[in-house]
Amino acid sequence: MSRVTSRFASIPLWVRGILGLLALVLLLVIGYVIYYFASYYRIEDNLTLEVRGAAAAADETLAAGQEYSILTWNLGFGAYSADYSFFMDGGTESRAYSADAVRENIGGTLSAAQALDPDFIFFQEVDVDATRSYHVNEYEMAAQSFASYDNVLAINFDSPYLFWPLLEPHGKSLAGMVTLSRFPIQSGLRRSLPIDKGLTKVFDLDRCYSISELEVENGRKLYLINLHASAYSEEPETVPAQMRQLAADLEKYYADGENYVIVGGDFNQDLPGDSLSRLNESVGGYTWARPFDRSYLPESFSVADYTQDPLVPSCRNCDTPYVPGETFVICVDGFIVSDNVRVESVEVQDEGFAHTDHNPVLMRFVLEG
Repeated sequence: MSRVTSRFASIPLWVRGILGLLALVLLLVIGYVIYYFASYYRIEDNLTLEVRGAAAAADETLAAGQEYSILTWNLGFGAYSADYSFFMDGGTESRAYSADAVRENIGGTLSAAQALDPDFIFFQEVDVDATRSYHVNEYEMAAQSFASYDNVLAINFDSPYLFWPLLEPHGKSLAGMVTLSRFPIQSGLRRSLPIDKGLTKVFDLDRCYSISELEVENGRKLYLINLHASAYSEEPETVPAQMRQLAADLEKYYADGENYVIVGGDFNQDLPGDSLSRLNESVGGYTWARPFDRSYLPESFSVADYTQDPLVPSCRNCDTPYVPGETFVICVDGFIVSDNVRVESVEVQDEGFAHTDHNPVLMRFVLEG
């Protein structure tokens, strides 16, 4: 018998069992890490998107001088009832409470959106098939609720199975952003945004925006851009790079005033620039939402500022359940418009964060010229 064999045999059986178990766990961890990084990929840029639905106004064309309305709303993948907190924000939950809770929350947001009766809608964080939302197809729920609208789906989250937190893993996600239009959408395009280059990229969404083209009776085009910018970026250059790319596309589609452009969505930045101080007695350690830097916008574009007073928050932090007057709140949702789009009003609709961690923002506007 060799010395090595002899020494191994002298180790108590229970110790050998523990060592074997630790070795197995290590192999599983290494195997999972290899699987996760091998499965990671980015969706291609400049991807043509399918237009689905049957626009109710298929025989009508958008007209200059007519007032229209557009709604943007982050649906929070159907998880964020007012009592919900999310682990990536410092809370406790990694999934929705149940499939029934998902259906109730998505149903509540869709009913509220229907009541506002907008001509156009931007939805973000809409799950198609995800562990975190118990595989409820929220996109189909939205499409059915607005069956008389055209719709375009842009996937921005197609992740491998995230085995964290250990006791209730976030799991695998297929999710995206949905643009809905009462008027016919001629085409859709997905533009990939710059993201972090380091490890954090595998935990963030595959950030993008979608561009939907509509015809206007004066021969111009209206471009609707649905955006969901980065929230968990650790690299300081990521958000500026995203804004520079967006600005370049704004100028491209604006075409020196030949077309109309509206950007809407969840910017994950303080869109007014001062909503933190206006809505909270103390900012504390909530530094994730930097003021939106308007200097990135081309000269012919501006933020469509909220027209209501007092200001209503569009987003709550999710480290704890929502408590009015105590929970950190901010305005990160809204619109950017070209100078040939006249803004009549921009108002956050106070839904009390009943079904998602965002309140919807409704803008009324007129295409000029």
